[in-house]
Amino acid sequence: MAFIHLDVRHLYTLIICTAFGSMPSNAEIQVNPPQDFEIVDPGYLGYLSLQWQPPLFLDNFKECTIEYELKYRNIDSKHWKTIITKNLHYKDGFDLNKAIEAKIHTLLPAQCTNGSEVRSSWSETTYWTSPRGNLETKIQDMDCVYYNWQYLLCSWKSGMGVHFDTNYQLFYWYEGLDHAIQCTDYINVNGKNMGCRFPYLESSDYKDFYICVNGSSESHPIRPSYFIFQLQNIVKPLPPDYLSLTVKNSEEINLKWSMPKGPIPAKCFIYEIEFTEDDTTWVTTTVGNEIQITRTSNESQKLCFLVRSKVNMYCSDDGIWSEWSDEQCWKGDIWKETLVFFLIPFAFVSLFVLVITCLLLYKQRALLKMIFHTKKDVFSHQETFC
Repeated sequence: MAFIHLDVRHLYTLIICTAFGSMPSNAEIQVNPPQDFEIVDPGYLGYLSLQWQPPLFLDNFKECTIEYELKYRNIDSKHWKTIITKNLHYKDGFDLNKAIEAKIHTLLPAQCTNGSEVRSSWSETTYWTSPRGNLETKIQDMDCVYYNWQYLLCSWKSGMGVHFDTNYQLFYWYEGLDHAIQCTDYINVNGKNMGCRFPYLESSDYKDFYICVNGSSESHPIRPSYFIFQLQNIVKPLPPDYLSLTVKNSEEINLKWSMPKGPIPAKCFIYEIEFTEDDTTWVTTTVGNEIQITRTSNESQKLCFLVRSKVNMYCSDDGIWSEWSDEQCWKGDIWKETLVFFLIPFAFVSLFVLVITCLLLYKQRALLKMIFHTKKDVFSHQETFC
């Protein structure tokens, strides 16, 4: 019986080892990284294409859907952007002022590898524009504003230590254009291009907008500058107008204004109101074009407010406040000022009329008196003659 028990134990061990030995382990399943991984610049001022080819020896995984994990960043960034894709390319915008690094590996899904995902080693690549010119020669203080969501204007200052013959050119591109376009309406200052007035930009909202400003000089090369932004995030609206301030009773005040003119929808505005009650000023915000407030004192004699506008968080990630509107005020006891305003001139006019009247009456009285005395002398002369 002991031999039989031993044989059964050996039989169980043999069955288990055979079963597990016949199943391929994940360590034995390998996949190669993608081939020919590269970053391609099509000339769109920072909109680059990351491209690769399938890995070698995929014949054993014909029934599997191969995926790729792509990571990329500008070299000075702490965070990688990560994309899982089945395609053989991916496009995104990069800051060409800095070098770019990317890496990719192949993913075999769990259903192809007995329950666990298998990853290849990384394939890596880098990209950077060939540096030319010293860093100090780049333009400074680049500033772009999309006025009233209609007109884009950019301006800049010259780089440090550039030669007097240096001039600048601006190029821009966004998705929908066939190629990068040069500015056709420069802002010229002392013979140099120091800004650009853009034409109407069709279908340019909610897209990355790429700009490159480079320069030329016979004395030394100029380092180009690259910028990426979205137009709806740099909109500066017009200020509101037609302000009205109404004191409904001793406490309630109604502030109202009209929506700024232009193509910006009413739902896209946020307003900042600066309200002054006598010597006290406070600021609040609202998304509507009307607000009710309460006076802090019934004795306040002067109430004023002004408003400015901005594109709100529902239509953009950021924006620029408009200029302040004209101030609208209400003054308490204004009837007294009005009364004084009218009474003083009325008093002068009345006094003047009274003086003139008195003079006329005095002259009339003197004239009548003179006529009376003349007639009396005539009568006396006639009596004497008779």
